[in-house]
Amino acid sequence: MSVTPSAEPPEESHAVAAVLDDLAVLAVRRLSAQGDLSLTAAATLSYLERNGPQRLSVLAAQQAVTQPSMTQLVQRLAREGLVRRAVDDLDGRAVRVAVTDAGRALLAERRRRRRERLTEMLGALSPDELRELTRVAGEFLPLLRHLLQSEADE
Repeated sequence: MSVTPSAEPPEESHAVAAVLDDLAVLAVRRLSAQGDLSLTAAATLSYLERNGPQRLSVLAAQQAVTQPSMTQLVQRLAREGLVRRAVDDLDGRAVRVAVTDAGRALLAERRRRRRERLTEMLGALSPDELRELTRVAGEFLPLLRHLLQSEADE
């Protein structure tokens, strides 16, 4: 399945974009705990967990922040014991950042809490509503993953 951009997106695209925007905002608001990591910090830790140690420049580009901003974030995460910094073996001037066991544990706990909150919310649905949501989600998720992956590949 390939995404072919058109000169002017169809009207449905605007409606779907509005729904996806609402979904993203609601998810962030309802599933983020007070006092939790910032979205950039959480995304950086998750990226390191999935992709292994990375240079600061790669992390900054991945999160669309400046290198000085990423340096400050990594320093804070290192002070909290969530990442460790090490000299890059290939370039002694560069730093590679890796998630620590404490960082992995924090990510796992965040996922557990999010899923617990979602399970509680889903408990408010009737069995028919839950079946319908399960069906729609099963169709929607592969499309969303494809869309997000094609965006990440650009």
